[in-house]
Amino acid sequence: MRKKARFHSLKKIKVRQDWSRWTLYNLSRLKPPNLASKTYFQQKWTAKSDTRAYHGEQVREKQWKRMFRRNLPAVVSMNYQYLARYDGSEQAAGRGAGADTTPGKDNRPENPPRTPYMQMAYYPLERRLDTAIFRALFSSSVRQARQFVVHGLVKVNGKKMVYPGYMLNPGDMFQVEPESVMFATGAPKHQSGRARRTERSLAQKRAEEREGKILKSMAPTKVPLLAEEAAAAPPDAKSDAPPTEKELKKNLQSLMEEADAALAEDVGAKDKQKLRDFRKAVRKALSLWRSSSTTTTLATLEQQLSFLKSQFASKNPSPPSLSTSGADPSPTTPSPDSETSLSPEQQTKLAAAFKRLKEEAEYTFKWGKRDPTKPYATPWRPRDYMSAFAFIPRYLEVNQKVCAAVYLRHPVARPGLAEVPTPFGYETGQLAFNWYLKRR
Repeated sequence: MRKKARFHSLKKIKVRQDWSRWTLYNLSRLKPPNLASKTYFQQKWTAKSDTRAYHGEQVREKQWKRMFRRNLPAVVSMNYQYLARYDGSEQAAGRGAGADTTPGKDNRPENPPRTPYMQMAYYPLERRLDTAIFRALFSSSVRQARQFVVHGLVKVNGKKMVYPGYMLNPGDMFQVEPESVMFATGAPKHQSGRARRTERSLAQKRAEEREGKILKSMAPTKVPLLAEEAAAAPPDAKSDAPPTEKELKKNLQSLMEEADAALAEDVGAKDKQKLRDFRKAVRKALSLWRSSSTTTTLATLEQQLSFLKSQFASKNPSPPSLSTSGADPSPTTPSPDSETSLSPEQQTKLAAAFKRLKEEAEYTFKWGKRDPTKPYATPWRPRDYMSAFAFIPRYLEVNQKVCAAVYLRHPVARPGLAEVPTPFGYETGQLAFNWYLKRR
């Protein structure tokens, strides 16, 4: 495997097909070829070396020479009004007799732009599958696109394609796994040792803040008393009434969110196992709602809340038994005189809330939420330096929602425009084309 220090050389300018800070820096240092102090052979060889470092550097030189074509595709924009009025004989009228045509007459441009034919020297490489994936912004480099193809993550016309050098034909559709595209174009979670240390310190501070919030949220809540009871009760009297439906729902939501956020941080393996046990206990407590009475369910949830508090406060993560002492886990009908009994309407609302919380805990996270299982940063954000390279050529039709693209046609040269994306000027492309043209 090549080293980055050599692959992205800062002493010898080499522009690569990737989204990196070294490539962006080398792009700012590009200069026109030196035509004064070098021979014509040296100029051609230098242009060939610079352009080959960018166009198809993953392809061997012999393989590229077999792909090289001296016939370059191009199109000419034609004015239909002019063609309908004249048949072409007017262009030779009066020649040799002093009659000249007036520029700008009959809808003809005064200074038509030149067609950069020789900028199309590397157009056969644009048909390659790995290059097309990179041009469609499905990968951060051509080598990464090649890796996607070899690993079987790319389909062409609905069939798996494992050959990076497959030459696309007009109308071919290729698709990349969306998860791989999000990994390739998304910002990584950790970029360097310094960034990891900074993120670890910030995660530790956030964990301490969350621990304080969790301990505060798990404090026993008081149910407001009636006016007569409040007047008759002593000032230091404590209420033993169970939490209401809204309070219980709010506590469970906050606990689940804090646990998910803690799992997304860079914490140790033991702490992650403790948090996973915590979530498992909450899920099990939620699943007991339909199979147990209201009294048993509330008692179990209270026991789980105290267990969660001990998970963060102590070093012994041994979960207590789900069955409460003195409570029968079998489904029973609560007594109407029971202090913890709820009305049928409240029970229905609480069951629906528990079901929704259970579904949110079991299913994976959607866009915009933190997911510790993803190798890229969540919520998703673009990779660094991506904006400088976000360009899709005309011969591709890309659908970013399904990570698929269609190869419409081969790239062509137009007046003033070559459809092969390249960072090099016209002189460099001309010298590189002449190098391969003479050696054929």
